[in-house]
Amino acid sequence: MILSPLDPSLLGDLTLAFDRALGDDPLAREVFRRITTKPPEGDLLTLSEDPDHHAQAVALCQRFGFGILDLDPQDFVTWDGHSVACRMAPSVLIHEVAHYQCAAPARRRLVDFGLGAGPESGCKAEGMAQQALFTPDIDVEEGLSSLLGILWEAALDQPAVLAFLEQNWLEGGDSLHNVAHFRKVVRWLYAMGLITAAGEPTTDLRREDDETFFQRWFQEAKER
Repeated sequence: MILSPLDPSLLGDLTLAFDRALGDDPLAREVFRRITTKPPEGDLLTLSEDPDHHAQAVALCQRFGFGILDLDPQDFVTWDGHSVACRMAPSVLIHEVAHYQCAAPARRRLVDFGLGAGPESGCKAEGMAQQALFTPDIDVEEGLSSLLGILWEAALDQPAVLAFLEQNWLEGGDSLHNVAHFRKVVRWLYAMGLITAAGEPTTDLRREDDETFFQRWFQEAKER
């Protein structure tokens, strides 16, 4: 959810400032422009509920081999290790695909990818019983999955900027810390093979185990 409500009339100025702050980082700027090139319609900054967008999201899940459960995740879990409960907003469903790509191989077959019960999952006990990743590692993976899912929305010509706002990527505006975090996530998605040099999402999957991956992530933070 958006932490600070945003006046839609300010969105244009905010995105221009963020774009300028990305400086001479061509990949980060391309990613940002892909996300913001399709402005939201009207004055409501809320996630799409368009049936066509939902059908695209289901098709994307099937492209990755997901089983599709005609269930509300509140009555089950979001991801049971093989199938996804599809009665969710298109953006949230696409986010599950990104989680699948960003998860370590050993966690792709765990309930809610071993992250503990997701906010949409109703059967909390099942998700918590298979939790295999914890903070701060969860925060890293959530950031990677968030931006990758948003790029999938852009690739499907859906209003990706709405999810970008809803997942608080502009909460810190063009501050040094916020821009640096965005650039790092973009850089790592590219290094993982999950986006191309043009900022387009790929169908690749993360290959590294958790220990190696997060050790590298936090080591980079210490060295910068």
